[in-house]
Amino acid sequence: MSANFQQRVMDDKRRAMSLLSGAEREHTREAALASRKNCSARFRRELLARPTAIIAEFKRHSPSAGDIQGGADPAGIARLYEAGGAAAMSVLTEPDHFKGSLDDLRTVAAAVNLPLLRKDFTVDRHQVHEAAVAGAEAVLVIVAGLTDADALKLLDAAHTVHLDALVEVHSEEDMKRAAALGAELIGVNNRNLKTLKVDLETSLQLAEFAPANATLVAESGLRTRADIERLQSAGYKAFLIGETLMRSGDPLTTLRELQGMEQVR
Repeated sequence: MSANFQQRVMDDKRRAMSLLSGAEREHTREAALASRKNCSARFRRELLARPTAIIAEFKRHSPSAGDIQGGADPAGIARLYEAGGAAAMSVLTEPDHFKGSLDDLRTVAAAVNLPLLRKDFTVDRHQVHEAAVAGAEAVLVIVAGLTDADALKLLDAAHTVHLDALVEVHSEEDMKRAAALGAELIGVNNRNLKTLKVDLETSLQLAEFAPANATLVAESGLRTRADIERLQSAGYKAFLIGETLMRSGDPLTTLRELQGMEQVR
């Protein structure tokens, strides 16, 4: 996924959001407020409660990897993740390039009691409200594709409906912007947007620029328990893992191994 690709997708999202009527927006906002009334955000809280917090991802397809598990059953995968001790789940809802949907998010929300992240290219408050209505407890905010003003609008929208926001960064500049925005949950994506290469050194290098009070999440390229232990030593509390689990013939055992609960085969 290149920087240009990311920007194109986010621009497409903006165009789609611009077509929504005021009535549609208001209806979804009111539904979000009603669905989250008397709720508190528990996504970050659950991550902090685990010695090794895995955010297990449901992902059918990606532009870089192609088809991963096209016909996968989101409810069945989610139940395996929950049984394997995942702290939370990420559900891809982007349809055109990742073959995800809000229906996948709704299905997972009905199947398990894990806190869920809506993984999508969030550009508009309406998407935050959609996420809340569909059962998410967190949304993704990618600072590289947003102005500070737009990012703040999304963070405010998430706060208003009691969702956490996972603020994703790819560079030192992104990390400094996330800190200035007051981000408390920061995801470092190890994928270079220009070369598409994945390098765990990205997480290791950016950790030193993170705010002291931030919960750090490592994203992309995590495959082994050794990878996780290396990042834990740098201050990471949680690990978003998708392709490794989705390609595993035994995701429950793989998940336990990643947490250090079972001896690696």
